[in-house]
Amino acid sequence: MPECDPGYYAKHCLPDDGAMESASYSNRPLVVRAMRLEHYGEPLVARELELPAPAASKLRIAVSACAVCRTDLHVVDGELPDAGLPMTPGHEIVGQVIALGVQVTQFQLGDRVGVPWLGWSCGHCESCLAGAENLCPQARFTGYQLDGGYASAVSADARFMFRITPAYTDEQAAPLMCAGLIGLRALKATGPARNLGLYGFGAAAHIVAQIA
Repeated sequence: MPECDPGYYAKHCLPDDGAMESASYSNRPLVVRAMRLEHYGEPLVARELELPAPAASKLRIAVSACAVCRTDLHVVDGELPDAGLPMTPGHEIVGQVIALGVQVTQFQLGDRVGVPWLGWSCGHCESCLAGAENLCPQARFTGYQLDGGYASAVSADARFMFRITPAYTDEQAAPLMCAGLIGLRALKATGPARNLGLYGFGAAAHIVAQIA
């Protein structure tokens, strides 16, 4: 199988001029390496998998970095139900777009993007219509109910992607996809408070302490 790093994809999968019909490129399946959770409480297992063409609203991403969140450990230890084994953990993902679903218009091949914990929502319930898709009763989450980023490539819903600024390296940006989002949400919720108390100090509080 081919090497599974973004440089390989840039050389062998992306068109030289950066322009290609998304449908013709996206129809190619791709063999990827992934670290799979097959049994709760046991080490992840290296496997080769075929990644299908991305669905109409999805992107395929060559993974550059995927941080480790405490939630990943809860999933691996079987402390969260309904993971749907076997699956690939990891939900703080940064990578390069290497294929587009036919309905994706907000991203292009070669874009650097981030993939967060929230991986899918119904789009029509009260929470979704209020912009609180993470509270959707049918929400599905990356690296839990959906295969995540402990892999050389992953497919993900374009609705929940973030474009990554060049100001951050892949390794710096990856934790922002979960701990950064949680920390920012908590900081915004404090409003104009002059003093902050950080409880249960972890990754999110560590980031809040740097920007508050």
